[in-house]
Amino acid sequence: MTYRVVILTFCLLALFSAQAQDTLPLHNPKVGLVLSGGGAKGLAHIGALKVIDSLGLKIDYIAGTSMGAIVGGLYASGYSGKQLDSLFSVLDFDKIINDELPRSSKTFYERDNTDKYAVKLPFDNFKIKLPSALSKGHNVYSLLMELLTQVNQIKDFNKLPIPFFCIATNAENGEQVVLDTGDLAQSLLASGALPSVFQPVVINNEVLIDGGVVNNYPIDELRAKGMNVIIGVDVQDGLRDRTQLASAPDVLLQINNFRTINDMKLKADKTDIYIKPDIENFNVVSFSDGAQIIKNGVEAANNRLEGLSRLPKKERSQVSKFYTKKIDSIYIGEMHVKGNEKYTRAYILGKLKIKNGERVSYKDFQEGMNRLEATNNFDAIKYRFIKLEDNGYDIITEVKETKKSTFLKLGVHYDDLYKSAALVNITKKRLLAKNDVASLDFILGDNVRYNFEYLIDRGFYWSLGLKSRYNQFDKNINSLLLIDDPVVFDASGVSKIDVKLKDFTNQFYVQTLFLRDFALAMGIEHKNLEINTETLSNEESSDKLNFESTNFISLFGNLKLDTYDDKYFPKKGVYFNGDLHIYFISSDQGSNFKNFSIAQANMGYAFSVTNKLAFNLQTSGGFKIGDTSTQALDFALGGYGNDFINNFIPFLGYDYVSLTGNSFVKAFASADYEVFKKHHITLEGNWSNIDDNIFETGEWFTLPDYRGYALGYGVETFLGPIQVKYSYSPEQKESTWFFNIGFWF
Repeated sequence: MTYRVVILTFCLLALFSAQAQDTLPLHNPKVGLVLSGGGAKGLAHIGALKVIDSLGLKIDYIAGTSMGAIVGGLYASGYSGKQLDSLFSVLDFDKIINDELPRSSKTFYERDNTDKYAVKLPFDNFKIKLPSALSKGHNVYSLLMELLTQVNQIKDFNKLPIPFFCIATNAENGEQVVLDTGDLAQSLLASGALPSVFQPVVINNEVLIDGGVVNNYPIDELRAKGMNVIIGVDVQDGLRDRTQLASAPDVLLQINNFRTINDMKLKADKTDIYIKPDIENFNVVSFSDGAQIIKNGVEAANNRLEGLSRLPKKERSQVSKFYTKKIDSIYIGEMHVKGNEKYTRAYILGKLKIKNGERVSYKDFQEGMNRLEATNNFDAIKYRFIKLEDNGYDIITEVKETKKSTFLKLGVHYDDLYKSAALVNITKKRLLAKNDVASLDFILGDNVRYNFEYLIDRGFYWSLGLKSRYNQFDKNINSLLLIDDPVVFDASGVSKIDVKLKDFTNQFYVQTLFLRDFALAMGIEHKNLEINTETLSNEESSDKLNFESTNFISLFGNLKLDTYDDKYFPKKGVYFNGDLHIYFISSDQGSNFKNFSIAQANMGYAFSVTNKLAFNLQTSGGFKIGDTSTQALDFALGGYGNDFINNFIPFLGYDYVSLTGNSFVKAFASADYEVFKKHHITLEGNWSNIDDNIFETGEWFTLPDYRGYALGYGVETFLGPIQVKYSYSPEQKESTWFFNIGFWF
């Protein structure tokens, strides 16, 4: 009987205690906040935090996994829910997740690679190797480092404005790893390293991936920190029915959800204030629906106002804005580089373009890190700031060099000049020197071509390069452009002839960078040029008629600036390309050859007036100096496209190689309206004067003799742009269609 009374008494006391805790919190309880993983659905955490802030609640500890770790870590560092809403609402998550780097951060060689190939795969030991993930997480890490610069010196996460920890998974043994010390940005990156999307993160010699694999809602670990009351925000998926399991990723996600959903049956009951936003219609990559997801987080938290309002409030002195102050510039004491073996310190600093003892804007600092990342020579690039007494920083950059040195790259293209083409490229890094790269393009199709490049890249120092190219195409052109001597050729009745052009060019050059963005190259060039036709035959034989079959030797110089954000649909940036060739040997004329030079330049400026509408203004011109008897290298206007060889210049309204002369001027203007994402309507116009010696006759400064206008539609795809243009020339009173698929090469 005595035992029964004792047991009954304990039960009554326990019941009373539970009821009291449910209706009235303990005096000044410790409040913990746990945020689950869920990818884009984790943006709902921001909505819940906005409600928590509006109530002025005091949070004593935060725990998070994956997206919950990222949001929670930023909140623990001093950001408010409202600030996080503002930050996340302007981010382009596609660019961040895909590690899309600004085009201006790449060297000219690397930009050409980006603008040419559709597929890039490691190809070591004659085996294609798929990458470990879609993204290395560089952009995510850079963003976190920028947002967390003010707490970079804090290595114990318990010393953050709000104590914090997050969960990651050891990829080698499947065990849970609690991250509560070290580099906060790197820890958040590891906790959110979703397999196949982000590559694993190495911390303390452990290979870490997304914490949601083992523990997507670390409530027990948070309770162990001494928390009396726990607020939990759960953005995990529910199970899908058979109609929703439409793809392999859906099935894999469902398998993972079996465990997390079963875990939440227990963990939800352990949560004192359980907030479950409505995220049923969203998935882990629904970042474009971020505003609605955040709104749903606000609504879910408002449904728990009764419980939340009873929790302790923070004191006014506990509100700090110090940690969210944005850093505009950094004074750099010393730059330290660690982990480099194959690539020299000078090479790395040359990419960063940062020197000891100088103040740089944080934007310039990040662009330097982007340039280093854009080389694709490193699997991981991490950096940390060591604060100095004079408010400057020593910066320690740690790199992990990639073991991949050979790559297979592919592309396809169609246009009205070269017709169909398939591109196969082999790129080999560290072929003969530590900082070199060799690249061979082999182009199959209607016009077989190749392009070989070898570059020893020494950054700001003089780099050495070698190029070899074979290019060919055939085109029906006006016979009067090539046949001007009726005594020699009987072209009677022939208005157009089919001309075959073959160009074999080799260059050896040196190149350097200056003023951060300019590239200056100088060298010597050999060119073999053949132009012939089978439409007409030689009077003395039935062989094809040769208009040109000559070897030229020249000295050349090139100055280039290119800050366009996109090669094909630029919205901002400037462009300049100036070129001078001095020809001093010709096999056709031998000792009778008279030197001549060809100079040309093209400059452009792109700008946006809205996020949809952009303009691109360009002007170009060229002229010949010296002997004018050699016409094979004169300027030829007409057609649409990029990367034309020699002195072929695109000109809308006219077919390829329609207008020729040894000098020209041209103006171009385009308006680009992005109607949908990556869908463009373009309106373009170009105007030109072209003839012989127009800079001597003054013709270059008169009203244009030739005009062309075009209305086009273009779509950005992984293969490159797909474009169709309807162009019209007032002088010809006829229209020309242009069509292309894929990157130009």
